[in-house]
Order: sequence, then structure tokens, then C-alpha cells
Amino acid sequence: MASGRRERTEKLPGVGATRARYRRIIRFAAWHLAVTWWFELFLPRIGLGKVAERTRTKRMLRFAQRFRVLAVDLGGLMIKVGQFLSSRLDVLPPEITAELEGLQDEVPPVPFRAIRVLAESELGAPLEQVFASVEEAPIAAASFGQAHRAQLRSPDSADTGLSSVVLKVQRPGIDAIIDIDLAALRKVGGWLSRIRLVSSRADVPALVEEFAQISLLEIDYQHEAANLERFGADFAEDDRVTVPAVVWERSTRRVLTLEDVTAIKVTDTAALVAAGIDPARVAPVFASVMFDQMFTNGYFHADPHPGNIFVTPTRRPSADDQWTLTFIDFGMMGEVPLSTRNGLRKLLIAAASRDGKGLVAAISDVGVLVPSADTTELERAMTHLFSRFGGLGFAELREVDPREFLDFAVEFGDLVRSLPFQLPENFLLIIRAMSLTSGVASSLDARFNLWDSVEPYAAQLLRDERGNLVQDVAQQAIDAAGVALRLPRRLDSLVTRIEDGAIAVATPRLERRVAQLDRSFKRTASALVFGALLIAGALVRPDDLVLGSVLMVSSAVPLVHGLWAGRSGL
Repeated sequence: MASGRRERTEKLPGVGATRARYRRIIRFAAWHLAVTWWFELFLPRIGLGKVAERTRTKRMLRFAQRFRVLAVDLGGLMIKVGQFLSSRLDVLPPEITAELEGLQDEVPPVPFRAIRVLAESELGAPLEQVFASVEEAPIAAASFGQAHRAQLRSPDSADTGLSSVVLKVQRPGIDAIIDIDLAALRKVGGWLSRIRLVSSRADVPALVEEFAQISLLEIDYQHEAANLERFGADFAEDDRVTVPAVVWERSTRRVLTLEDVTAIKVTDTAALVAAGIDPARVAPVFASVMFDQMFTNGYFHADPHPGNIFVTPTRRPSADDQWTLTFIDFGMMGEVPLSTRNGLRKLLIAAASRDGKGLVAAISDVGVLVPSADTTELERAMTHLFSRFGGLGFAELREVDPREFLDFAVEFGDLVRSLPFQLPENFLLIIRAMSLTSGVASSLDARFNLWDSVEPYAAQLLRDERGNLVQDVAQQAIDAAGVALRLPRRLDSLVTRIEDGAIAVATPRLERRVAQLDRSFKRTASALVFGALLIAGALVRPDDLVLGSVLMVSSAVPLVHGLWAGRSGL
């Protein structure tokens, strides 16, 4: 074991390597920030903005290429930063995202002897005593760890019902590397927070801390195993989704043993077709599953890139689809607070119904626009955008004349840039998950139209919202009816007590006041019940004609009662 500890120590970065790594990241960031300031801020101020525009594409590509070299060379958190950048299709030019999107596949594996040392230290025994066999060649190498196929020994196999497993082992020394990288990112975040153009859009130090928290949780494999089981519980009754089982007895903070669920990679369209699975059918199901996670469960897989999703053929006679989506790697999970989830649901409904005003209101609700923003012109821009491009898929958008996009950008570009947009906390993972969802679905079906998945899902959300509203109205009607039923009894009790002399009558006008009060209460209660039944009937009628009609007709009873009570003096 002593030699094992020595080998592990050699993998940890020394003081000199730590300083060199930190300085290299800082130098890279400082140089590119200076270049960006010169071209994007200084030159436009002295009337040379066209120079910046002409060189922008080349500069972006050069930055992406240099960052890719830096990330592959350093590994660690820099790989994660590159993956986040590659998923920001919404704000970053394609020159950057296309250059960085393959970073995950370029991570060099750790030699197996180093993996063996760490795994044996964590499990407390030689691998030969823990597993029947372990393949030395990794099946996957990621920025924080790598995975090897293994076979459980007979007693473990009998206990778990599993034989083939995947042994996921953390990269030696990754804790120290992450600490160094986070220190450098915090330094760069401090620089950016002093730039008003950046600080008005996002709290960069807060985003760095959010990124830090995500990364530190991702290297805790016991936390990942708990995430997996929570995710699995959310979809326990859903035939569309499966997850691997955890072998808890062979798992620690740095080692995770899981059921081997390797199947067809979700974007391997040739293998899907060979297995009799239509890739165009997989795309909307995958999108719907991701929508369920974010808008219904509020707990979602934040790293749904193709390497983390398999399509597993099944034999289910009663099922429409003879396959399931199998998710793996639950180190990066996101949780959507209820308030944010409600805002996102409104946003989805507004987008599906092409409601520009509703979309802007939803954007404000989730915190992307500061409350003081004047949204009148933005609403007009969104309405114009929906009227022209709403409902078009990505393939159809590629066929639109670029001059139409240019005209829109000229008309509304300055407006959008001038609005006080900001990036709220907990949005990093939401944006990443949605970007990857769109990318995976489009790779499965080049003509995939996100609207085809959004519209039925939004319609269901709208029905749910309407159902909640009907429940609220119905509850109010019951409450009002209860008040109406209790009032005469309480008033009768009051009159009885007066007649019995329990309450002294000081004035002869009291009886008239009591009678007036009785009639007033009856009219008010009847009006409340009438309004509640009428509104509930109008809301329910589109989905349930009989119930809606009954509610609306029933509303006439309290209406007549209220009018009769007022006129008869009863």
C-alpha cells in the first residue's frame, strides 16, 4: 500500500505546477479580455467600428481554437468551461460553439495503474478481491473521471441481480486541480464585474460561485448516486425512461459502481435504423421527457449530451415504442425553484401560442428582464418575430432568405441591446440543458420542429393551469355557499336570543336593521355563488361540454334567489 500512496501522491500537482497552471489561465483570460476591449469598445468609440466588424469572425475563431488547446492541455475544470461555452448557442457565435463542441471526446485517459491505486484505496482491497474482472481500457474518459467495464463476483451478483457493471473512478488529484481553476475563474470574474457592460447583464462572481458549486458536487460520486435514484423515482411509472441501478456496497465518494446499461448512442442514427427504430420518432419523445423534467418535476438532467443518453431496444407487447431512453451520468443535475418553474411554464405557453406580450411578461417573471424595463417595444418585436418566423423548424429557418433576418436585426437589434437583460442565478444549467436538448433532437431529425413538441406540451400545461383555476373558483363557490347556508341559521339564533330577552333591545329600529342585514347577506352570498358557477362553467365547457353547461345553467338559481330576496323583502 505504501507504493500505492507514493504513486497517488506523484499525481497531485506540486506548488510549482499549481502556480504555473494558475498563471497560464490568468494570462489567457487577460490577453483575450484586452483584445476584446480594444476591438469591441475602444475602436467603435473612435469611429472605427467597421474594422471590428470585419475582423470579428476571425477573432472569435482564433479565440475558440486557442481555448480548445488550453482546455485539452490542462484538463480539469477548463474542459467544463469549454463545454458550457459550446452549449451557449443562444449568445455565442457558431465559430466558437462549433470549435468547442467536441472537447469531451478529446479528454486523454488516465493510465490504468493510477486508476487502480485510487480505486483500491477507496474500496479498501485489491480490485481482484472486489471484482471478478476489470477491463483496463476505459469505455469513457471525462474531465473529472473515467469509466471501465467490470464483472461482479458471484456473491455480489447474487445479492444485486447484476453481473456486468461499470466502474467509474475519479481522476487522481482532481480536487486540487478544481481548486486552482476556481481561484483563477474567481479572479477573472472579479475583472468582468468591473466592466459596466458586463455587470449590467449578469452578476459574474455569483455565476462563478454557481459554477463552483456545480463542479464540487459533480466530483462527489455518492451525491451522484443519490441524484440517480431521485431521478429514477421521478420516472418510476414512465415507460419511456430507464436508469442504471447503483451497487452501493462498491461505491464511495470517489468510486461509483453502476449497472452496465450501454446501448445505442442516442445520436447514432445508423444503429437506430438497423435496430428498427425511427430516429425521427426518438426526437420528440426525448424533447418531451426533458420538458417533463424542467417544467413538471423541477429536477432535471443538466448534461444531456449524446454520450449520456442511450436508446435501449425493448420487448414490450403493449407499448407503442419498442425502446426506452436510458440516462446515465447524474453528476450535473439542476433544480428549478417553484417560482421559476411557474415563470418557465408561462413562457412555454406564450411561445406555443405565439403570444408576444405574454412571452415578454414571462421573461420578466423569471428574472431575465429587470422589473424597471420598458417592454412596450420588445412586445412589438416579439409579435413581429412570431408572425414571420414562429413555428418554423431549424431546417426551415436555414432556407429563409438571410436578408429577412438582417432586416429584423436592423429594425430591432438596437432595441434588444438597449434593454436591461440579466442572467439570473440557477439559469446556467437550465440554458445548458435546453441547448443540448435542441441539439440532440435536431441531430436525430434534420427537420425536427421544436414547435411540434412544444405546442402539445404547452396545451397540456394550459389545461392544467385552467384546471387549477377551476378548482380555485369551485372552492370559492363552496365557501360562498357555506357562508350563505350558515348566515340564516346565525341570524335566526340572533333573533331568538333577542326574543328570549338574552339581548336587551335598546331601540325599536334594531329589528328593521337585522332584517335589512339578513337580506343584504342573502343577496351578497347569492351573487358570489352565481359568479363562481358561471365562471367555472365557462372555463370547463371547452373540455367538458356537459359539466360546463350544467354549471352555467345552475348559476341561474342563485341569481334568481338573489333578485327575489331583494324584491320580496325576505
